[in-house]
Amino acid sequence: MTHLRWGILGASKFARDQMGPALNAARRGKLVALATSSADKAVPFDAFATGITVYDSYEALITSPNVDAVYIPLPNHLHVEWASKAMDAGKHVLVEKPLAMHASEFDQVIAKRDATGLLAAEAYMIVHHPQWLRAKALYEAGAIGKLVRVSGAFSYDNSADVSNIRHDPSKGGGAIPDIGVYIYGAARFVTGEEPDEILSTDIRRENGVDVWSHVTARFPSFHYTGVVSMRMAPWQEMVFHGEKGVMRLSAPFNANLYGEARIELQTQGDDGPEVQAIRYPADNHYVHQVEAFNGSVLDGVAYPCPLEFSKGTQNMIDMVWAKDNAEARL
Repeated sequence: MTHLRWGILGASKFARDQMGPALNAARRGKLVALATSSADKAVPFDAFATGITVYDSYEALITSPNVDAVYIPLPNHLHVEWASKAMDAGKHVLVEKPLAMHASEFDQVIAKRDATGLLAAEAYMIVHHPQWLRAKALYEAGAIGKLVRVSGAFSYDNSADVSNIRHDPSKGGGAIPDIGVYIYGAARFVTGEEPDEILSTDIRRENGVDVWSHVTARFPSFHYTGVVSMRMAPWQEMVFHGEKGVMRLSAPFNANLYGEARIELQTQGDDGPEVQAIRYPADNHYVHQVEAFNGSVLDGVAYPCPLEFSKGTQNMIDMVWAKDNAEARL
């Protein structure tokens, strides 16, 4: 096998606008199939994946001998089910985040991955972007000294889009499942640490889903604070504040959509603050992610972001829910 033949379960907007083009543009892979019951929704995919085969059911796609790997952008509550079915059919799977609603649900997918020898991964694309790889390397090299504080923020406003699936609690909606995975997982990725304790939660809900939250946590060597919201002006950043410097990442989660991805490193020189700006104007983390996946399957090398890492982020989310529930009972 010289390249991976990809299929997509469902013609979602994100699959159409971001991951579909990435699957087709990534080296050593090609988008060849789409499962959707709507012929109209399939039309835009043919514009960048000419000749794509359209199946009218998910089952037909995952059992096709012409598909090697499946990308799953279905509603959150369907991820584990269809990842398992795809692996049962012999397909490698890349599943949108969050892969599961609870950390324990990862175990089923991990066990099936190990039993089948197939690659299964959550589509946590940021760790494949050179902005994040450099940030981790700078931190590990001591560029900001001993870490004291990490803060993260990610927001958008979808209040007018009342039919948005993120507003449906039965389908795993909410801001924390949707974008909390980024600001929680990013802190874990750079530092290699896991939270000891969730110190506080302030969560506002509408119709059963969280739309705004402020969370603080204690990690072994630093304090963490994070805000995510579906009711604020679009914004995203991560800040790592140490005793000798500050590292700020702009557009850390949607590079080139929220602006240019940059690392701003501020340290104290003999004559005052010194600021270094490291720019990433062109990298596409979705393409990098798919290329990493293709390489892992075709070359038999370890995937850079295994399910065990993704389970750790979900475990932090579970800790947030548990803390919030405990505070609500007081």
